Formats: sequence, structure tokens, C-alpha cells
Amino acid sequence: MAKRKLQQFAEFKELDKTFDFPYDMKGKWKQDVFQNDNPLVLELGCGKGEYTVALSKQYPEKNFLGIDIKSNRMWRGALTAKELGITNAGFIRMIINNLTAIFDEAEVDEIWITFPDPFPKDRHAKHRLTSSTFLPLYKQVLKPGGVVNFKTDDTPLFEYSLEVLKEHNITPQEVNWDVHGNSDSHPHLREIRTYYENKFAAQGRTIKYLRFTF
Repeated sequence: MAKRKLQQFAEFKELDKTFDFPYDMKGKWKQDVFQNDNPLVLELGCGKGEYTVALSKQYPEKNFLGIDIKSNRMWRGALTAKELGITNAGFIRMIINNLTAIFDEAEVDEIWITFPDPFPKDRHAKHRLTSSTFLPLYKQVLKPGGVVNFKTDDTPLFEYSLEVLKEHNITPQEVNWDVHGNSDSHPHLREIRTYYENKFAAQGRTIKYLRFTF
């Protein structure tokens, strides 16, 4: 297993539009990587990159960057993008706490947070991607009016996230407690499903979604 991971680490670096803590790219993502001025969308904690790849296929008029600390996970998404000939998706190995060191102020148009670690213990709450630790980072890199999308199967995390937004005087644009059971859900919320989303749904766990801006 360790040997396979090392191979994936090495292969990840050789795939197109893959980056490892790219501090020198700050403010230059659209110009230097995608060579266009299309909207830039981030997926935070992207894992194997399933959602990043699916979004890039569905919205070719946008640029997508999946972010995770484990490049052996993102190797799968980067390889799939190459196999499918997708040119509007890339992947970055980095910690999300460094977001403002790698993206310029107002450089990002939209953020997706899909099925993050809920960090259920209260003492670990600061690590939750919807905590007050991260909201200022999102606000800084997003353009005015830029949107944050959040999907989870974890009810306590969803409730916590709503409470954090309330503390920051942020009113969500949309709160959906059952994506797949709600006929008003946007089609892409139901159609784009990762391995874990299918697994959670099969267990009878409802998928929650909220969207907000600063």
C-alpha cells in the first residue's frame, strides 16, 4: 500500500494542472493556468476529485480547482480529467488554512465544500470547514457576491454551520434539509453524486445543502 501511495504521489506531480503548495501562483490562476478569464471555482477537501471533475464536465465555461492535503487521493481525479480530455480542472495539494497565501483577494468566484470531516468532538470544532476559523479566509478570496456551497450528510455539522452563519450575521440564500427528497432541489445537486454521497444515501441518511454569500 505504501509503495502504491508513493507511486501516486509521483504520478500526481506529472499530471496536467497539478500543484504542490503553489505560493507563486497567487493572483495568476486564471491567466497562467487556464489562460482565460472564466469564473474560478474551488472545491475544498476534494478527496478523489469526483465532484471537481463532475462540475468541470457540467460547466465547461468555468475553471475548477480541487484542493486537498493528500495528493494520492487527488491523483485519481487528475488522472480522470486527463483521460476525459478535461482542460478546465486542476488540483492543488495544500492545507486550507493557507488559502489566502495561494489565492489573491477577490480572485475566486465560488467555493464548494462537499462532505467534509465533521470533527464531532467539540474541542475540534475549529477544524470544521464551516467554522469561524475559515469563514474570514473564504470572504477574503471570494469576489463580492461570491458564493459558498456546502453539502453534508451530517446533521449536527449542518446545524452547527447554520449557527455559525447566524453568529456572523449571514443569512443563507438556500437551506435544503433533504436534497434528494426535495423536488425543488437544483438538478446538479441531485445528479452529481460522489462515492460517499451514494453510500450515505443508501444508508438512509439525508443529504443537506446550504448556500451563502458574505
